Amino acid sequence: MIAFSPRKYIAVPFVALICSAQVVLAQSTELTEDEITDAFNKQKTRGLVIVPSNTDTASTAVEETTVAAAPAEYQPVAAEDQVNIQVRFDFASAALRDDEKPKLSALCNAMKNVDVSVFQIIGHTDSAGSADYNQNLSLLRAKEVKRFLVSDCGIADERLEVLGVGEAEPLNKSDPRADENRRVEFQALG
Repeated sequence: MIAFSPRKYIAVPFVALICSAQVVLAQSTELTEDEITDAFNKQKTRGLVIVPSNTDTASTAVEETTVAAAPAEYQPVAAEDQVNIQVRFDFASAALRDDEKPKLSALCNAMKNVDVSVFQIIGHTDSAGSADYNQNLSLLRAKEVKRFLVSDCGIADERLEVLGVGEAEPLNKSDPRADENRRVEFQALG
């Protein structure tokens, strides 16, 4: 008779769970002004991103998942280089809550002090709801963050572009409905 060793069978899933948790924790902590500045400087110096043509790979991706495709204007940045702010909005709302505004203060200071001429504000949602609804909601939320950065923070309007990608680029790809997928991402464009 062969002895069963549960340790051997749970080791791989446990390690995968720990690694997943570390990625989520790295993204969910609030970034300091210096960390945001470093991330923007790293983004600014990244090379060209080659985007594959929409051929067989795109159709395969659609068959494997129900998450909608991102707009062509969105160029993903490696997860470790993203500047994601977990700005919470009320359900089905694009109004920036007062208790969320302090989260944007370090970002505001970094934007004022970093040598970047244009930033892109990218709204993301989870996959709850229709793809069209999520696309629109993510754009409205990105616009609301831009409005705040211009009116309350003093960032010049022409330095900010907005884009909504809806549910297309989840941070947690294994759970498209996870909380961490509802976020606002910031990219240094140049």
